[in-house]
Amino acid sequence: MDSLKGLADTSKTSFYLSLASIVFNPTAWNIVARDEYRNKTLTRLFGGNARRGCYFLALCIFSAGVLRDHLYQRALLEQPSVPLLPAPFSTIVPAALFLAGQILVLTSTWALGITGTYLGDYFGILMDHRVEGFPFNVLRDPMYVGSTMCFAATALWYERPVGLLITLHVYVVYLIALRFEGPFTDMIYSTRAAKARASKKDI
Repeated sequence: MDSLKGLADTSKTSFYLSLASIVFNPTAWNIVARDEYRNKTLTRLFGGNARRGCYFLALCIFSAGVLRDHLYQRALLEQPSVPLLPAPFSTIVPAALFLAGQILVLTSTWALGITGTYLGDYFGILMDHRVEGFPFNVLRDPMYVGSTMCFAATALWYERPVGLLITLHVYVVYLIALRFEGPFTDMIYSTRAAKARASKKDI
Protein backbone atom coordinates (compact mmCIF):
# COMPACT_ATOMS: atom_id res chain seq x y z
CA MET A 1 0.00 0.00 0.00
CA ASP A 2 2.86 2.34 0.84
CA SER A 3 4.39 1.66 -2.58
CA LEU A 4 1.14 2.70 -4.25
CA LYS A 5 1.11 5.92 -2.27
CA GLY A 6 4.52 6.65 -3.71
CA LEU A 7 3.13 6.38 -7.22
CA ALA A 8 -0.19 8.21 -6.87
CA ASP A 9 -1.72 10.68 -4.46
CA THR A 10 -5.47 10.23 -4.78
CA SER A 11 -6.15 12.85 -2.11
CA LYS A 12 -5.49 15.67 -4.58
CA THR A 13 -8.54 17.50 -5.92
CA SER A 14 -6.67 18.18 -9.15
CA PHE A 15 -6.57 14.43 -9.86
CA TYR A 16 -10.37 14.15 -9.80
CA LEU A 17 -10.86 17.40 -11.72
CA SER A 18 -8.68 15.98 -14.48
CA LEU A 19 -10.64 12.73 -14.59
CA ALA A 20 -13.94 14.64 -14.60
CA SER A 21 -12.90 16.97 -17.44
CA ILE A 22 -11.83 13.99 -19.55
CA VAL A 23 -15.28 12.44 -19.16
CA PHE A 24 -17.15 15.72 -19.51
CA ASN A 25 -15.81 16.76 -22.91
CA PRO A 26 -16.95 13.91 -25.19
CA THR A 27 -20.13 13.45 -23.14
CA ALA A 28 -21.11 17.11 -23.47
CA TRP A 29 -20.37 17.44 -27.16
CA ASN A 30 -22.23 14.24 -27.99
CA ILE A 31 -25.30 15.47 -26.10
CA VAL A 32 -25.15 18.91 -27.74
CA ALA A 33 -24.53 17.47 -31.21
CA ARG A 34 -27.40 15.00 -31.00
CA ASP A 35 -29.70 17.75 -29.80
CA GLU A 36 -28.57 19.81 -32.77
CA TYR A 37 -29.33 16.97 -35.17
CA ARG A 38 -32.83 16.48 -33.77
CA ASN A 39 -33.83 20.02 -32.75
CA LYS A 40 -31.42 22.37 -34.57
CA THR A 41 -30.92 24.29 -31.33
CA LEU A 42 -27.61 25.95 -32.24
CA THR A 43 -28.69 26.57 -35.82
CA ARG A 44 -31.79 28.41 -34.58
CA LEU A 45 -29.66 30.29 -32.02
CA PHE A 46 -27.57 31.63 -34.89
CA GLY A 47 -30.52 32.70 -37.00
CA GLY A 48 -30.80 29.53 -39.03
CA ASN A 49 -27.12 29.51 -40.01
CA ALA A 50 -25.89 25.95 -39.46
CA ARG A 51 -22.29 26.80 -40.30
CA ARG A 52 -22.10 29.50 -37.64
CA GLY A 53 -23.63 27.11 -35.14
CA CYS A 54 -20.99 24.52 -36.01
CA TYR A 55 -18.18 27.07 -35.65
CA PHE A 56 -19.54 28.04 -32.23
CA LEU A 57 -19.55 24.40 -31.15
CA ALA A 58 -16.02 24.02 -32.54
CA LEU A 59 -14.87 26.95 -30.40
CA CYS A 60 -16.52 25.43 -27.33
CA ILE A 61 -14.98 22.00 -27.94
CA PHE A 62 -11.53 23.48 -28.59
CA SER A 63 -11.70 25.66 -25.47
CA ALA A 64 -12.86 22.73 -23.35
CA GLY A 65 -9.95 20.71 -24.72
CA VAL A 66 -7.47 23.40 -23.71
CA LEU A 67 -8.96 23.48 -20.21
CA ARG A 68 -8.84 19.67 -20.01
CA ASP A 69 -5.16 19.67 -20.96
CA HIS A 70 -4.42 22.38 -18.39
CA LEU A 71 -6.18 20.42 -15.65
CA TYR A 72 -4.27 17.29 -16.66
CA GLN A 73 -0.92 19.05 -16.49
CA ARG A 74 -1.83 20.62 -13.15
CA ALA A 75 -2.84 17.21 -11.80
CA LEU A 76 0.46 15.68 -12.90
CA LEU A 77 2.53 18.40 -11.24
CA GLU A 78 0.84 17.64 -7.90
CA GLN A 79 1.63 13.93 -8.13
CA PRO A 80 4.75 11.98 -7.08
CA SER A 81 7.57 11.94 -9.61
CA VAL A 82 9.17 8.56 -10.30
CA PRO A 83 11.71 7.84 -13.07
CA LEU A 84 9.91 5.75 -15.68
CA LEU A 85 12.54 5.41 -18.41
CA PRO A 86 16.34 5.49 -18.33
CA ALA A 87 18.20 8.38 -19.95
CA PRO A 88 18.23 9.34 -22.78
CA PHE A 89 14.94 7.50 -23.45
CA SER A 90 13.26 9.52 -20.70
CA THR A 91 13.18 12.48 -23.10
CA ILE A 92 13.43 10.82 -26.52
CA VAL A 93 10.44 8.47 -26.10
CA PRO A 94 7.91 11.03 -24.78
CA ALA A 95 9.04 13.63 -27.33
CA ALA A 96 8.66 11.17 -30.21
CA LEU A 97 5.33 9.91 -28.86
CA PHE A 98 3.99 13.44 -28.47
CA LEU A 99 5.16 14.43 -31.95
CA ALA A 100 3.53 11.36 -33.50
CA GLY A 101 0.31 12.04 -31.58
CA GLN A 102 0.22 15.67 -32.70
CA ILE A 103 0.82 14.65 -36.31
CA LEU A 104 -2.20 12.34 -36.14
CA VAL A 105 -4.39 15.04 -34.56
CA LEU A 106 -3.31 17.86 -36.88
CA THR A 107 -3.43 15.85 -40.11
CA SER A 108 -6.88 14.55 -39.14
CA THR A 109 -8.09 18.12 -38.65
CA TRP A 110 -6.52 19.17 -41.95
CA ALA A 111 -8.13 16.28 -43.83
CA LEU A 112 -11.59 16.79 -42.32
CA GLY A 113 -11.65 20.58 -42.10
CA ILE A 114 -13.29 22.50 -39.28
CA THR A 115 -16.82 21.29 -39.91
CA GLY A 116 -15.71 17.71 -40.51
CA THR A 117 -13.68 17.69 -37.31
CA TYR A 118 -16.21 19.42 -35.10
CA LEU A 119 -19.36 17.43 -35.82
CA GLY A 120 -20.60 19.39 -38.80
CA ASP A 121 -22.52 16.33 -39.99
CA TYR A 122 -24.88 16.76 -37.03
CA PHE A 123 -25.64 20.23 -38.43
CA GLY A 124 -26.39 18.81 -41.86
CA ILE A 125 -22.97 19.88 -43.20
CA LEU A 126 -21.99 16.57 -44.75
CA MET A 127 -18.81 15.67 -46.59
CA ASP A 128 -19.13 14.58 -50.22
CA HIS A 129 -16.90 11.55 -49.81
CA ARG A 130 -15.35 9.52 -47.02
CA VAL A 131 -11.82 10.71 -46.23
CA GLU A 132 -9.46 7.86 -47.07
CA GLY A 133 -6.06 9.59 -47.19
CA PHE A 134 -3.53 9.88 -44.37
CA PRO A 135 -4.00 9.40 -41.46
CA PHE A 136 -7.34 7.66 -42.07
CA ASN A 137 -5.66 5.09 -44.31
CA VAL A 138 -3.58 4.06 -41.27
CA LEU A 139 -6.09 4.33 -38.41
CA ARG A 140 -9.87 4.45 -38.23
CA ASP A 141 -9.89 7.04 -35.44
CA PRO A 142 -6.52 8.83 -35.69
CA MET A 143 -7.63 11.89 -33.74
CA TYR A 144 -8.57 9.89 -30.66
CA VAL A 145 -5.45 7.72 -30.95
CA GLY A 146 -3.25 10.78 -31.35
CA SER A 147 -4.81 12.51 -28.36
CA THR A 148 -4.29 9.42 -26.20
CA MET A 149 -0.66 9.25 -27.30
CA CYS A 150 -0.16 12.85 -26.21
CA PHE A 151 -1.57 12.10 -22.75
CA ALA A 152 0.85 9.19 -22.38
CA ALA A 153 3.76 11.27 -23.67
CA THR A 154 3.08 14.02 -21.14
CA ALA A 155 2.99 11.49 -18.30
CA LEU A 156 6.35 10.08 -19.41
CA TRP A 157 7.87 13.54 -19.88
CA TYR A 158 6.95 14.65 -16.36
CA GLU A 159 7.73 11.18 -14.99
CA ARG A 160 4.36 10.85 -13.26
CA PRO A 161 3.12 7.25 -13.08
CA VAL A 162 -0.40 8.46 -12.28
CA GLY A 163 -0.41 10.08 -15.72
CA LEU A 164 -0.35 6.64 -17.29
CA LEU A 165 -3.38 5.70 -15.19
CA ILE A 166 -5.15 8.83 -16.40
CA THR A 167 -4.15 7.94 -19.97
CA LEU A 168 -5.86 4.58 -19.54
CA HIS A 169 -8.93 6.49 -18.34
CA VAL A 170 -8.74 8.62 -21.51
CA TYR A 171 -8.55 5.51 -23.67
CA VAL A 172 -11.62 3.95 -22.04
CA VAL A 173 -13.62 7.19 -22.29
CA TYR A 174 -12.77 7.51 -25.98
CA LEU A 175 -13.76 3.89 -26.63
CA ILE A 176 -17.15 4.53 -25.02
CA ALA A 177 -17.58 7.79 -26.96
CA LEU A 178 -16.85 6.01 -30.23
CA ARG A 179 -19.56 3.43 -29.51
CA PHE A 180 -22.06 6.31 -29.59
CA GLU A 181 -20.48 8.56 -32.24
CA GLY A 182 -19.65 5.97 -34.88
CA PRO A 183 -23.10 4.40 -35.35
CA PHE A 184 -24.85 7.77 -35.14
CA THR A 185 -22.60 9.29 -37.81
CA ASP A 186 -23.11 6.22 -40.00
CA MET A 187 -26.87 6.67 -39.58
CA ILE A 188 -26.65 10.31 -40.72
CA TYR A 189 -24.87 9.37 -43.94
CA SER A 190 -27.09 6.33 -44.52
CA THR A 191 -30.13 8.60 -44.23
CA ARG A 192 -28.67 10.96 -46.81
CA ALA A 193 -27.94 8.08 -49.16
CA ALA A 194 -31.48 6.74 -48.75
CA LYS A 195 -32.95 10.15 -49.51
CA ALA A 196 -30.73 10.47 -52.59
CA ARG A 197 -31.92 7.07 -53.87
CA ALA A 198 -35.54 8.03 -53.22
CA SER A 199 -35.09 11.27 -55.16
CA LYS A 200 -33.67 9.42 -58.15
CA LYS A 201 -36.66 7.05 -58.15
CA ASP A 202 -39.05 10.00 -58.13
CA ILE A 203 -37.29 11.43 -61.16
